Amino acid sequence: MIKRLILFTNLITCYAYANGPYDWIEDLPNPWEIEEKEFEYYLSEFHTKYPTFNSRLKGINLWRVGTPYGLYCLGEENEKDQDPIIRYDSSDCTVHVLTTLAYVKSKTAIEARKNMIDIHYKLNENNKKVPSYDFRWHFTSDRILNHPLMLDITSSLIDSSKIENVIVELNKKNNGELFLDIGWSSRENIGFIPSRLIDKVVLSKLPSVCGVAFVKKDYFKLGIVIAHEGYLIDRLNLIHASSEFGETVNINFLDYLKKDKKYRFDGVLFFEVLPNN
Repeated sequence: MIKRLILFTNLITCYAYANGPYDWIEDLPNPWEIEEKEFEYYLSEFHTKYPTFNSRLKGINLWRVGTPYGLYCLGEENEKDQDPIIRYDSSDCTVHVLTTLAYVKSKTAIEARKNMIDIHYKLNENNKKVPSYDFRWHFTSDRILNHPLMLDITSSLIDSSKIENVIVELNKKNNGELFLDIGWSSRENIGFIPSRLIDKVVLSKLPSVCGVAFVKKDYFKLGIVIAHEGYLIDRLNLIHASSEFGETVNINFLDYLKKDKKYRFDGVLFFEVLPNN
């Protein structure tokens, strides 16, 4: 019943975008079902149809709705993690956010791969970005606060007295052990809006397309803050790779915040994705 409801919601959403600037997308093949050359052709067409960054970010998000879900489906193509550096046939929540951004910035597959490396990895000890597990942006909260292509806008949306702050040493558990064996941790002060305070007034202050990340307090003891992320378009709809539904879906954001009349998450961060660093 729930899956039928989500499919119905997707159909309503697609109908809402029909007869507008995004109706062209409805006639495109499913991106996860085509070969790389065909995908590359349409990638170039997106730049023609949607010349501005935000319009293209919205368009490629819409095109990727329905992409099969796959957890931890990116890697470095080496012994430590043999998964591909970039892909469009499968996504988890973070993979959807990052690969969509890489494709928005690219016209070719080679360019997308290069942009993905730039987006997904930090500078190493030689001041270079190369595919390396140890130098991935592993933590969404770290990326939102410190990545040059991300801008945390959470504090601009609501009175500062309503922001909840937490100081967490990312990647360090309460017992002092590292969550990931990458020789890195970072003490961060992270502000988020409690889920109960998210409403249409808050959403009205957002840009037409932005990123959204969901806070889970139970994760703090692991050195983790964010449990899920996606894109919010038109201050209304959440496009995200959903393990619950097994694919990337487009649903009403406020409806998603609750499940069985309870909030799924403890809070929310909003962030802009920027065209250049």
